[in-house]
Amino acid sequence: KYYRWQSFGPTDDRTEELWVDLSSLHRSQVQIHSILSSTHRRAARVALSFDFPFYGHYLRQITIATGGFIFMGEITHRMLTATQYVAPLMANFDPSFSNNSTVKYLDNGNLFVVQWDKVHLKDREDEGSFTFQAALYRNGTIVFNYKDVPVPLVRINSTEHPVKVGLSDAFTAPLSPQPSDVKQHTIYEYHRVEINTTRIVSGSAFEFTPLPTCLQHTSCELCMTSNLTTRCGWCNTLQRCSDGIDRHRQEWLDYNCPEEAKATCEDYNPELPDTSSSSSADTHLTPTPPSSTPDDPSVTIGMLNLQGDRRDTAAPDHNGITENTAIIAGVVAALVLLVALTLLAVYYINTHPTVAPPFDLMQRRTNNYWPSMKFRNQGCPSGYAEVELGGHEKEGFLEAEQC
Repeated sequence: KYYRWQSFGPTDDRTEELWVDLSSLHRSQVQIHSILSSTHRRAARVALSFDFPFYGHYLRQITIATGGFIFMGEITHRMLTATQYVAPLMANFDPSFSNNSTVKYLDNGNLFVVQWDKVHLKDREDEGSFTFQAALYRNGTIVFNYKDVPVPLVRINSTEHPVKVGLSDAFTAPLSPQPSDVKQHTIYEYHRVEINTTRIVSGSAFEFTPLPTCLQHTSCELCMTSNLTTRCGWCNTLQRCSDGIDRHRQEWLDYNCPEEAKATCEDYNPELPDTSSSSSADTHLTPTPPSSTPDDPSVTIGMLNLQGDRRDTAAPDHNGITENTAIIAGVVAALVLLVALTLLAVYYINTHPTVAPPFDLMQRRTNNYWPSMKFRNQGCPSGYAEVELGGHEKEGFLEAEQC
């Protein structure tokens, strides 16, 4: 439904064509990530120079992990290995074992390549080094290349770290019921591509070509009539085409899009009424679409706006002016009180320094020093958890918890 793929063996000419030889490029074109190349179970966010379509969603930021995969999700969490990945060879690699082990990448504007070069499996370093790539093309094509695979993948133990090869995506939804002051989300994997690991040997390659998705249609007509996709519906509220199963699923449900998608394009574009006999004051009013219902919150908002417009075109109401004056006076008084309280608080902090930490805590939160999601050790050895580093890098890296 989302990708078609082909595999190529060591004797296929296509295998050599797909391999991106980073060693032949100038050193300035290839970035060696020093942190990823010297640590175990860590990941780093990297911005792409182009919009990469993944399952129909355009991404501009990815997360490269030492464990042989790229996390494609928008919300980083300790279980990066669970879903939303591009995994040429997800395993328990430890680039810190050797100075020759590196994680490097190339971005030339049309192609982004990550290469895990001469990396070893944790505690199995004597079995040899692995060298493989994941290449992301601007048109959405994904290629896995394998230069050196010293041992069959069936012999790699998945106890300490998952072993996966393929693609995955998911959507998130609020966990319900939950306390109002706690924001928790559940991740639902809606699709996965799994590759038979016995076909991965030195000199092999896999090429994934993206198939059209509903999300690519930008108008109701294309959404409903295109022969490239199936089961697409148009949500006029969001101006989006979807089959309801993608990363925007929760928003699709929140805005009652499944019901809207049952309508036709004509329902969203009713013929405008004859306004030749109406006054010029009413010509700016837009009629409510026939598909709307009184229970729709968006209709209620629209009705309030229409009533407000009509009231503005009527004769001035002196009682209304008096009421508005009173409201303005109340707002001004509240602002004056707020300023006074702020000045009092500043004075109190300066004269009582022991109360400063709570205010510092508030400032750190508002400045996004702390991530919005924090995952603690729950006994899972494969977790990747956020770690704060100094300077601008503090929010950009993740590392494993010590279990």
